[in-house]
Amino acid sequence: MENQPKKKMGFNIVKNDPMAGHKGFGAGVLTLDNISPVIIDVEAGDAAVDVGAMHARSAVEKGIKFLPDKTQVPNGKPYWLVWVTIEVTADGPLYAGVTACEMTVDREIRRGYKSLPEHVNKMDKSLKRYIMVDHMDDRSKKILAEYLQNHNSEMWEKSSEELKQGLQAL
Repeated sequence: MENQPKKKMGFNIVKNDPMAGHKGFGAGVLTLDNISPVIIDVEAGDAAVDVGAMHARSAVEKGIKFLPDKTQVPNGKPYWLVWVTIEVTADGPLYAGVTACEMTVDREIRRGYKSLPEHVNKMDKSLKRYIMVDHMDDRSKKILAEYLQNHNSEMWEKSSEELKQGLQAL
């Protein structure tokens, strides 16, 4: 089962306006339709969308008990969970919100580190169109920039200079 090729997952991108036709109730509510979790495996140097991360059930997170203290997982393998929000503008879709959360996993002891409140808050910030990638290491920024560019170069080109500068990929 492990030798099967990985399924390619795309972003949850363009849907019709979820509030179309609604007169008042729920107007202005943020929707999860246009956000995707991207997992960066720092050591492997790759990134992939893993929709399971929406409920803390990504392939990386399954079977792991997460602890709130990073020092309790000294041999943890580094990962980033990056929340990527897509916005559809008159010019077309673009990467509007990108926020990153640190995570480590030690498969051998089935333990890991992450801050669930941070993950929830960063998802919220991404939905609100924030760019929060300054705290990422340079290798991870490069992996993410290449992933976003390769996924859709037109969306990358339309994205903010803040994102491009934040990932040092101008």
